[in-house]
Amino acid sequence: MKETQNSDAAEDLDERAIDRNPLKLFQHWLDEAMATGMHLPEAMTLATATADGKPSARLLLLKQADQGGFVFYTNYNSKKAGDLDANPFAALVFYWPQLERQVRVEGRVERISEAESDEYFKTRPRESQIGAHASPQSDVIPSRAMLQQRVEELEKLYLDRDIDRPAHWGGYRLLPERIEFWKGRPGRLHDRILYERQANGSWTISRLAP
Repeated sequence: MKETQNSDAAEDLDERAIDRNPLKLFQHWLDEAMATGMHLPEAMTLATATADGKPSARLLLLKQADQGGFVFYTNYNSKKAGDLDANPFAALVFYWPQLERQVRVEGRVERISEAESDEYFKTRPRESQIGAHASPQSDVIPSRAMLQQRVEELEKLYLDRDIDRPAHWGGYRLLPERIEFWKGRPGRLHDRILYERQANGSWTISRLAP
């Protein structure tokens, strides 16, 4: 990661004073990232691995963060979904360069309920709803024209009615076990604060060397 030059030395990330709940701290940081006006502050890298440990990563959008975890949506037939079916553990990375902040999250992933997926699907733009039906995500396709033809067919099919969520599309929730907050500081002496969830649901807090 590029060495930081503009870190605010007065902005402490002090393990003795920060919120004891990492999900509250994450929401605070996300709110501050959104307030900067940066493009897609909710963008995150999702890293998954196959059953035999071969990793892959991609960018997608966080759709919900609360005490239950971090929610995202995808095609259940996609490469990432196949990885999660075989190995239901994943990692997320958020990076907000304007604030010189990064958050890393690791934990188990599970599908959310069909009712939750249905409710969110209703809020999506109509063209995104069509896209969820049209795209066989991660499959090889012969051409862009084929995909566009499928979109046009679906637009005619759903011309005068609501679009139902396809059964192959829905949400996942990552249940965090480790959350690390990183704050850039001069001389690469960055702040790194690690939260680890205990068996009783509480969190321990440690400082890591940069």
